[in-house]
Amino acid sequence: MLLAAFANPAAALTDAERADLGALRAGDMRKLVVHAEAVPAPTEPLTAPDGAETTLAASNGRLRVVNFWATWCAPCREEMPSLDALGQARPQVDVMLVATGRNNPEAIERFARDVGLPDLRTFVDPRSRLAAAMNVPGLPVTVILDPDGGEIARLLGGADWASPDALAVFDYLLALPE
Repeated sequence: MLLAAFANPAAALTDAERADLGALRAGDMRKLVVHAEAVPAPTEPLTAPDGAETTLAASNGRLRVVNFWATWCAPCREEMPSLDALGQARPQVDVMLVATGRNNPEAIERFARDVGLPDLRTFVDPRSRLAAAMNVPGLPVTVILDPDGGEIARLLGGADWASPDALAVFDYLLALPE
């Protein structure tokens, strides 16, 4: 609740936009929860694929999909190829994969090979501090951040992120005025 008090109202979806987005929720996207107000991303650090420290709060001005996963998570294994396909199908959406908890680099590399994504770029949250700050109750969890860095929607559990239903959600979000 405290985070919601600091939400940037300019980044929030309007009631009409939320309704339009709600109407698009079909298939796996029925589980997508659209927030009434954007919730600012926390400032807990995570490590980027290049080893640099960053935060989700450091907005890059683009729509971002942030997926919390772990190497031991079976639903994560199933949905990972569709997250990669989303990034390929909609290159204007940044797909950020965050391995949270104990995921050593070798296990991440093995996971990537096993799911057929040998070039998988993943951020790491080794102590799950970011996951805790984002109230991630289990894995996988995927959040959608608007270009200002506010969380506008969240989906608990696995989903097919490259399905026509998911792509329709992202096409709608990408078409919104900034």
